[in-house]
Amino acid sequence: MRVVRRLVAHEVRLLASIVRWVARRPHGVGPGPGRGQAFGYARGQGAMMFGFGFVCVLESACMAVLLRNHPAAHRVVLALDVYTLLLVVGMHAASVTRPHVLGDTVLRVRRAAQVDLRVPLSAIASVRRELVTTHGRAEGRLDLAVAAQTTVTLELSTPVRHFSFLGRPRDVQLIRFHADESDVLVRAIRDLTLTRERTAPSPSPGRPG
Repeated sequence: MRVVRRLVAHEVRLLASIVRWVARRPHGVGPGPGRGQAFGYARGQGAMMFGFGFVCVLESACMAVLLRNHPAAHRVVLALDVYTLLLVVGMHAASVTRPHVLGDTVLRVRRAAQVDLRVPLSAIASVRRELVTTHGRAEGRLDLAVAAQTTVTLELSTPVRHFSFLGRPRDVQLIRFHADESDVLVRAIRDLTLTRERTAPSPSPGRPG
């Protein structure tokens, strides 16, 4: 049942993302607690998602021809095709409306409606722009590729816990993800972490012996 609940919740988020996309209301962006500056990552996948949508429409048209003498079956297949197309649009809408968010203390690394990982800025040991196009599974590393590439690499001083799509926990200390304006994001993270280091209280001197 837990898996079913997660699948249903994910599909609800996808459909809700379409509404947000039409209303131009990105999630978690702007002033306020838990919010911050948005950094998108959906630009590189637009053509691919358009291709998926075109295939869905083409498949629906072909099935309409094949099932023209079976109206009941055609109605069922048409409903499934429309719902599938909505999910495809929802996946792209989720990527647009759920960008990475850089706040004063936390970086939210996201991928559509599947991943929303909060990384404390105090846990970031280093950040760099790095184009990577091959991603094999490795212990302690999380790869969030878009169009088969990542452009930002985060190394953490302390691991953060990531939960998979089905809820399995996993500690990660190296995160690679994509951002459309990776240079700007890397500079912004460095500026914030440097500011935090400068404003952090210095340790109090020990009591003289």
